Amino acid sequence: MDLSRAHWCKSSFSGDNGGHCVEVASNLPGSIAVRDSKNPGGPALIFTSAQWSVFLRTMKRRE
Repeated sequence: MDLSRAHWCKSSFSGDNGGHCVEVASNLPGSIAVRDSKNPGGPALIFTSAQWSVFLRTMKRRE
């Protein structure tokens, strides 16, 4: 998938101390991309919108 037009947003749960930082791009048609902000040129995980919704619901139940 071409991620050159992805608009990456850093998670609000990511700190500024160089620790675990996650970025999400949700402006891709029908897909959500997730990457490590410390390695922006590295691999990204790609989810369908439905898969991402299931993931978010599951994480919210575990809070």
